Amino acid sequence: MSGGALLIDSRFLVDRLGPLDIPARVFTPDDVAGGISPEIAAQVEVLATGGHVPAALIDALPRLRLVACFSTGYEGIDLARLRARGITLTTAAGVNAHDVADHALGLLLALWHRIPLADRHVREGRWRETLTPRPSLRGRSAGIVGLGRIGAAIARRLVAHDLKVGWYGPREKPGAEFPRAQSLLALAEQSDILVVASRAVPDNAGQIDGAVLAALGPQGVLVNVSRGFLVDEAALLAALKSGAIAGAALDVFAEEPVDAAMWRALPNVVLTPHLAGFTVEAGADMIGQLRDNISRYFHGKPLLTPTPDAESAG
Repeated sequence: MSGGALLIDSRFLVDRLGPLDIPARVFTPDDVAGGISPEIAAQVEVLATGGHVPAALIDALPRLRLVACFSTGYEGIDLARLRARGITLTTAAGVNAHDVADHALGLLLALWHRIPLADRHVREGRWRETLTPRPSLRGRSAGIVGLGRIGAAIARRLVAHDLKVGWYGPREKPGAEFPRAQSLLALAEQSDILVVASRAVPDNAGQIDGAVLAALGPQGVLVNVSRGFLVDEAALLAALKSGAIAGAALDVFAEEPVDAAMWRALPNVVLTPHLAGFTVEAGADMIGQLRDNISRYFHGKPLLTPTPDAESAG
């Protein structure tokens, strides 16, 4: 792969990647601050990015063979454009699955057990006499939308809490530990808790719509730790206000940072600012995996985490 170059598209990544032992030139945002020169464009084979790549940047790099993404999500990357040119995409897939699964359980437990409300009562000098008993979580049914690394980790944690677990995804998974529902709607109908852990790809946009929320029902709750655009947010807000579902625990939103006014008056939600995978260890591992994918490309070794959505660069 000699003769090629790496372009790092953000100062954030430049500062964290540090020196790279690769047989290639490295260009940074300082080198392209005034635009990508023909000389640089003709050399770049690898683009290191945080997760959003303008289509114009892909088009400006005729020799591009790999987009190495720091994040696990890649909804800001035009996969069709990559496929059309045989450009491979790698991500931080699997690095923070443990932390995201833990956070999903934390959100669910906080919502189900009304922990934020109880916390406010204690701080305000009140006690439990002003609270109504909550239903037990034991024996409830949970549905996981998407049984990838994160979904499977969440499912195993739910089983440890004595929940019955099912899942739905577009494809069967031979050897899956849990039964697959006939459809997303069927999964919602049979679940008290619906956890969104599906892939953040355009085909899944708005998959949690009004019909799914209606199937989840007035005793059901929604947990989302994947991406906000997977949920029809207008339908979710309407369902929360009308009592069509009992509540929601959300780490992600359609627009981020979120408009706080949209959620402030809702007592039946628990919200966190997209930090499910935001741990010290996960951050270090994400950088490590990005470095490894870049190094493997330039040394002609198999990539660690090529996505199935973009063709291999060989």
